Amino acid sequence: MKKTILILTAFMMTAVSAFSEDKEKKDWGYLTGSLESTNHVYVKDAGNNFDPAFQPQLKDGNIFATNDYLKLDYYKGRLSAGLQMEGYFPTLVGYPVAQNKLSLSNLYVSWRDKSYSVTAGTFYEQFGSGLLFRSWEDRMLGLNNALLGARATYNFEDKVAVKAFWGVPRLGKIDDNAAMMGAEDAFFGLGLTKVHVAGADVSVSLSSLLGMEDISLSLEGSLLNKHEALGDLLKAAGCKENTLGWSGRVNFDMDGFFLKGEYVDAGKQIVSVAAAQNGRAAVNGNAQLVEFGYNGRGLGVTVTGRRMDRMTQKIYSFSGTESGYGSLSNMLSYRPAMSTQYTYMLTTLNPYSPEVGDKVIRAGEIGGQIDAFYNFRRGTAIGGKRGMKVHANFSTYYGLNETGGTEGGGLLFRDFSFDLEKQWTKKFKSVLMYSMQEYNKHHENTGLYIGTSHIVVADLLYKWTPKLSTRMELQYLATKDDQGDWMAGLLEVNFAPHWSVFASDMWNHGSTKLHYYNAGLSFSMAHLRVAAGYGRYRAGFICSGGVCRAIPAYTGANISLTASF
Repeated sequence: MKKTILILTAFMMTAVSAFSEDKEKKDWGYLTGSLESTNHVYVKDAGNNFDPAFQPQLKDGNIFATNDYLKLDYYKGRLSAGLQMEGYFPTLVGYPVAQNKLSLSNLYVSWRDKSYSVTAGTFYEQFGSGLLFRSWEDRMLGLNNALLGARATYNFEDKVAVKAFWGVPRLGKIDDNAAMMGAEDAFFGLGLTKVHVAGADVSVSLSSLLGMEDISLSLEGSLLNKHEALGDLLKAAGCKENTLGWSGRVNFDMDGFFLKGEYVDAGKQIVSVAAAQNGRAAVNGNAQLVEFGYNGRGLGVTVTGRRMDRMTQKIYSFSGTESGYGSLSNMLSYRPAMSTQYTYMLTTLNPYSPEVGDKVIRAGEIGGQIDAFYNFRRGTAIGGKRGMKVHANFSTYYGLNETGGTEGGGLLFRDFSFDLEKQWTKKFKSVLMYSMQEYNKHHENTGLYIGTSHIVVADLLYKWTPKLSTRMELQYLATKDDQGDWMAGLLEVNFAPHWSVFASDMWNHGSTKLHYYNAGLSFSMAHLRVAAGYGRYRAGFICSGGVCRAIPAYTGANISLTASF
């Protein structure tokens, strides 16, 4: 592995040196970069049940933590090369990355022509919707499972597209558990594993091949093989070190109507220690995804259905514990929550996390959503002078039992939302929303506890002058379950184009009587943004792109900086 990394590094340095020297035209290429730094100062807060002294990464009375990222990319013609450095001194509380030091997370060189590309080093890739395979970075989630290896793509006249790769996934979290499973804290802490992944994907545009101008029709397919060294217990249970998965997809689009279908066979997935002892540790994982709808003339309707059965797909399948290595960084595919992705405070108290089938008592989930919107045009009876947008969404999901049926699986999540967006005058705009959420509070238990919440939100924006505007959020959550009723409010004042100030509060006036307050300001200019704030944060979830991670309660100040060039 180390020899491979040294060869790739030498190749990158040689390529950059060779292609950056053009004495005749003096074309030295160009360099882009970005810097992101998030810093927290923590304080003891008995009301929030938080004490920095009990956080594992805050030692010897330290109350400061910082996550930092520096990304550099060089471009010259068809050549590109880049790297990314990460620094944690130490990591933020609740962040699923354990190394407290400076590390190299990405290093690559790529050559791209009109019809093909070749990449050596670290890269990201996705097959179809990502159900079979996806590697990506999301700093909010603390996820970066980039592959170190090689990738090649070829596109023949937009009729046939092929891509293939081989690589070693980056776990991105080096601690005792990861080291036990073989993750290597080498090469500036790149966090490589000993798992090997190889895949290929092909897409054929039948509409281009047959000369169909008004129809878009394509067939796609993927293969993925993961090689992982296994112990004697799993081998005795019939598990194989090579897991072969595949997917088939169809995409159709005509006159605003579209249809997408995908079938995934993820191969044998390792479930648990208990299952291994019973001789049935490896269970075949599969998923089906269907999406169809219409978009045109101000109307949009999308119907999505998905079924997942034992779609665990981890980099490390088994670590000697019942649930395996559960960090988000251990994901090898993309299984987002297919429901409304809310941003308002009270609507995100109980976000849905899909059931992929990594529990002994539940094999997966089945469900879907219907999403629709309509833009009432200006000058109509309902649209009025400036028009109006209406949006609604309904989603529901049930658990699968061991036989693949829903009986005994129970309701996991259900949500219905409805919102109206209206520009009343040149200065005043409003968004009014209602959401009804039903959620299973204990996915891991056989007994069901279903909580029901009714949430209303008013989002009001008023532009006083071309440079001064205010935005207010008023929210209320009513429920007889969990901690009872909540109310929340936010006031944001914007001084364009540079300054913004805000203050918010979430108050549980049901059972805890706690306030979760937050206030801060930000400054933006060109490619620079600086923000600072102070607040009390509730234990809950942070979600991005339908994927969530749990965060503990904490209180303190924060300062963040983002810059690009």
